[in-house]
Amino acid sequence: MNPPSIDSGRKFSWPVAVTLIALIAAVTLTIIFLRLESWPARTAKQSISELERVGRNVRDTFVEVAQLQPRVMINNRVYLEKTSTMAQLAVLSRQIEVEHELTHTWAGSTKRIKLHGTFLAKAGFDLQNDVVVELHPDEIAARLPHATILGLEQKAVDVLAFENGFWNRISAADLENELATLPDLARQKAIESGMTNEAEATLQRQLEARIHADRRFNLSFQDTPSKQ
Repeated sequence: MNPPSIDSGRKFSWPVAVTLIALIAAVTLTIIFLRLESWPARTAKQSISELERVGRNVRDTFVEVAQLQPRVMINNRVYLEKTSTMAQLAVLSRQIEVEHELTHTWAGSTKRIKLHGTFLAKAGFDLQNDVVVELHPDEIAARLPHATILGLEQKAVDVLAFENGFWNRISAADLENELATLPDLARQKAIESGMTNEAEATLQRQLEARIHADRRFNLSFQDTPSKQ
């Protein structure tokens, strides 16, 4: 018997090689197909995970700056609910001085009161109102209520003039009314001085300096319903 020739051995190995190549190609195509099929889900999952990371970063920043955890929303769904350890956040204070004068003449007799008041005005935010952060793939949108004058602390009241008329005398009610007018004047002066606008700009700078994300940060302020 003659041994098999080298040529016949080579011819015998080709079908095996072709089958192996076909098998490898089929496995490769199956893997590629499965990866392509699951790509949208994997991409969406990675995107949500990234937004959640950004949301936690924004939350921590608000807690650091305002002791407030805002309501964080991802894809119009609430991710974190709002919590706050403070009712108000004062970010700016300023000394305000006002004067008011009452002059009243009756039957030729004039009485006059002139007062000077010094107040410490504080501007900031009412944290009981809605504070919302919405996360988008290309933007962080935060909404806060407009800043307000949170309070006035009376530091001093000076009587610059206290003059009674001969029969037109200054009453206790006159003095009480004039004293009550001073805080209203101080509040109005604080608003006109731009304290609320400055408080909003101050908070925006503080947040922008601490929020580190690869997307635009947009902070807007909105009016809140008046309390009855």
